This record gives sequence, C-alpha cells and structure tokens, in this order.
Amino acid sequence: MKAKFSTRNKALAAAAAAAVAGGIALAAPATAAPPSPHANDAAQCSGRSVPASKISFQLYSYLGWQFQLGDIEPILAELEEVGIKNVEPFGTPGSTFSSYGNRTAAEFRELLKEYGIKAPSSHGSTTEATFPTTLELAKDLGQKWVGSGGFAAPGITSYENVLATAETMNRLGEASVKNGTGKFFGHNHNQEFETMYADPETGEMKSAWQILAENTDPRYVAFEVDVYWAVTAGVDVPALLDEYGDRIDLLHIKDGNAPYGRSNITDVGEGDIDWAPILEAAQGKVKYYVLERDGAPNDIEFAKDSFEYLSCLSF
Repeated sequence: MKAKFSTRNKALAAAAAAAVAGGIALAAPATAAPPSPHANDAAQCSGRSVPASKISFQLYSYLGWQFQLGDIEPILAELEEVGIKNVEPFGTPGSTFSSYGNRTAAEFRELLKEYGIKAPSSHGSTTEATFPTTLELAKDLGQKWVGSGGFAAPGITSYENVLATAETMNRLGEASVKNGTGKFFGHNHNQEFETMYADPETGEMKSAWQILAENTDPRYVAFEVDVYWAVTAGVDVPALLDEYGDRIDLLHIKDGNAPYGRSNITDVGEGDIDWAPILEAAQGKVKYYVLERDGAPNDIEFAKDSFEYLSCLSF
C-alpha cells in the first residue's frame, strides 16, 4: 500500500506545480524529495544530538502547501522520506482548515500509520463545554498530550483571569489524564512572558506564564514552550528550562533573526538563536522537539534542512 501511496503523492506534488489554492498566492511546490541520508540516523553525526525518535513536526507549518495540493497525504510522504517519525496536527477533524481535512481522527491515525508516523500531541480545541469530544478525538489519534496553540479560557487579561485560566487547565488536565491521553499543555507566544502582574502577597512582578506554572498541578498540566516567541519576549530559554524543566514536556523549535516577528522566521539553524545551550538545558526534560515554521514555503526544504540540523547538531 505505501509504495502505491508514495507514487501517487509524488505525481500529485509534481502536478501541483502551477496550482494556486483558493486564490492564495503560494510559493513554488516541491518535487519529490530523494531519500535523505539523515533519515533517523543521527548516529552518523558527531557529538550529542537530538534523536529522530524525539523530533516532531507541527503540520501547521505546511498549511499553505496542503491547500495547494488539496490534501495532507503527499506531504506526509515527503516527511517520511526526510525521516520524521512524529507530527503535531492542528485543528478539528472534518474541517478543511486543519491537518485532517475530511478525515476523522481515527482515519488520520491510520493514514499516519501507513507512513510510520505517530502524533503524540496536537493543537486542538480547549473549549471546556466540548472537551469530552476533544478527548475522544485525542484517544482516537493516540495522543500522549492534549493542548492547543495557545491557552485555555479566560486568558491573561488580568491577574484574576490568569488564576482562573490555571484552574481551567487543571480541570482539563485531570480529565485528559483520566482519559489516558496525558497531560494538558499550553503553548506560549510572546504575550505570556511580556504580560506582568504583581504577586498580591509579595509584590514581586511575575509573568503570566510564571503565574500559570506556579498555579497548575504538575500531575495534570505541562507546557509547550515555543522557543522563538520566548526569545522574542527576552526570555533566557536555558534558564527557563533549568528552573521549570520538569514542567516543560514539549519544545517548539522555531528559528529566526532579530528583530523577531513573523516576517523574520527562518529554517531551523539559519536564524540567530543559539540552540546549543537550549538543547543542553533540555536534556532529560523535554520529551519532544517540535519543528515549526509559520508560513513555510511549499516544498520539503524547511522540514529537510531543519530535521538535518536538529538531528546532527553537537552540543
């Protein structure tokens, strides 16, 4: 079956060379990638590196490419050839604005299985009223963590709301752990670190992220730190990992150049973020390193170059 799918996917990728989906201007699509010499063979690299088994890939990176091709399957075929063994889908099954398209979570899991790929985490809904459905989908997908690309309600617009958000995360996390789908996680942008409130007891100024970490139950709640947005906020990421590493199960590995912002994101290893001390501090703490590039070009280059860099970097 897989050989049949790969052939079809390569033909589909080539046929999409002149396509433009939904009126959106898109970059040139990929030709089929040749087998990568770095596919899951970090042992060939000198020094310590991140093993392929711990590298994941946020599929939102290739949303534009997915729209262009009309389906995620050709992209999964390309990712398999690179050597990527884990992905982080986003959105809701049955929605075109998602990794799943018209597939259910169970159907998507079967598709991933054909390419030897798993989905230990995803970015989905955090709406508490419909969270039982979210948990059903997470179980169908085989997830080990449940979360989103942000944080749960009510948000971080006041100190009281931050505390209320922590309580929401605790409830969702407890439900997820009991469901067998692991801890609930929140994913930061720069705002969670830049928004500061005074601790009413000590007067110490703390970031919303720190307040959330201090007021959530480690049995039920973890964090996915997006390194790029943390650096944008001026965070010393190695120091953050040293202090909160037991709470940070997932890292979004995203690179770029100062002044940081969406227009300055690059392939991993091509920006000015110093990855060696971050990866050193993450050792023994972080479970998955999730490659991401917002609005990545419509070809395999980002995944290939970033995977190669992360799996071969000495630190």
